Amino acid sequence: MFENRIYRRQHQKKGLISFDITVKETNLNIQAETDLTDKTIKSVLTCRNYIETYINLHPEFATSMTPLQNSSPAPQIIRDMIKAAELANVGPMAAVAGAVAAAAGTSLLPYSNEIVVENGGDIFIKSDSKTIFSIYAENSVFSMTTGIQVEKRDTPYGLCTSSGTLGHSKSFGKADAVTVLADSCPLADAVATALGNRIKKATDIKDAIDTGKTIPGVQGIVIIKGDNIGLWGDLKIVRLPD
Repeated sequence: MFENRIYRRQHQKKGLISFDITVKETNLNIQAETDLTDKTIKSVLTCRNYIETYINLHPEFATSMTPLQNSSPAPQIIRDMIKAAELANVGPMAAVAGAVAAAAGTSLLPYSNEIVVENGGDIFIKSDSKTIFSIYAENSVFSMTTGIQVEKRDTPYGLCTSSGTLGHSKSFGKADAVTVLADSCPLADAVATALGNRIKKATDIKDAIDTGKTIPGVQGIVIIKGDNIGLWGDLKIVRLPD
């Protein structure tokens, strides 16, 4: 089910321990000051139970391609997904990977000052230093040679990637990679999906960035289509060491 995620080795933070957990369809890579496997599994089980229970009560939550209204009391992770989907103008499941990463990462913060949780290319991070994330875009010259550098931030943030040419996530576009930086990991995930849906050819990059930067909470965007790359916001492109 889970392909060889070579990019996970490219954002290893110095001084942190790396471990993986798998719960049903959820496969996370976590970096923390100590091995928090048991606590992470418990958090993911809780998240999945909330989402699965809500879907049983509201089946449209799993299938809608457009935003939904929250008409009843709901767990925080559900509210986060609905809010992110509304801002990005997509269905709530477009935010699920980022929401699970954020919920797991937030639950671990009392036990580790620094946390990185990666969920299929969607990353929740709290770091005391700048971080360089590798770009994995299989059909592009930028793949695994170029990174996205984010400076130290005082609060946790999300860096999420959508691809129309790689992986199993639904995308209606043809972007090799759309990466979005935001304080909210579910929002970054949903917006990456929304902008990715807009990319059919390289000339679509500018319009997608112009759209993305108007969404409240979005702080940075990188879009790759073949040999073309667009960049906006509070991040920069760096060359990865050989």
